[in-house]
Amino acid sequence: MPRESRKVSESKIYHVMIRGNERKPIFIDNADRSRYIQLLCDKNKTKQYSIYAYCLMDNHVHLLLNEGNDQISRIMQRINVSYAYYFNKKYGRIGHLFQDRFKSEAIEDDAYLAAAVRYIHNNPVKANLATHPGEYNWSSYSLYLNNALGDTEPIDTTLVLSIFSNERKTALESFEKYSKQDSTDHFIEYQGDRDADKPLWNEMDTKAVISEYLSNKSLSLDDMKKPINRKLLHELIVQLKGESNLSMRQIAILLDVDRNIVQRNR
Repeated sequence: MPRESRKVSESKIYHVMIRGNERKPIFIDNADRSRYIQLLCDKNKTKQYSIYAYCLMDNHVHLLLNEGNDQISRIMQRINVSYAYYFNKKYGRIGHLFQDRFKSEAIEDDAYLAAAVRYIHNNPVKANLATHPGEYNWSSYSLYLNNALGDTEPIDTTLVLSIFSNERKTALESFEKYSKQDSTDHFIEYQGDRDADKPLWNEMDTKAVISEYLSNKSLSLDDMKKPINRKLLHELIVQLKGESNLSMRQIAILLDVDRNIVQRNR
């Protein structure tokens, strides 16, 4: 079946979502997240296009961009091919990192643009990673409140803030208030093609599960690695592998054990 044609934006502005292949994480640690953000800068040194917002989650990314004098497909190809090369080399893996082609939707007016920025910045709040957008370190929200944006930052805040006011202080106050408002706006999002009874745990959720398990057993992580508690460690690993979509490497990092131990426990 041929792919559905991508809807062209007359404004050249798109909300883009790219996700990990097989629902797997595309960011293992903060160095990976920093690398992706750096690529957003490096691939646009000539300022052929503009990025208005971004949010990096464990296994997907939201971007809001204006393709300008470039093309959205080429922009995403340059960014994601470079990141996939970095990721595969770092973790000694082969194959596709991202699932299918990226999803996009056209943004044609100022109201929809402002709502898209709010939606993107509130992804971590929706995922219970933060109580408000400013608590999350891996989105562009804090850059909007920073008065010292320059060439080292990947986003352009001018257009979005101008929607609220031409006076910067007023615009920032209105932007911050608007960002924290409850919203029923609908945009493309990560659905995670998965069974309804199999939660897609993020890192924070998984840490909570591990902490609760250890507390119930009156043990620490170090205790779990002792030979006497081998069966309990096996039980916890099987639970994490069976009830989440985390990679074996990610589970190994959270449990502070060798990845081979996670692989052997089935």
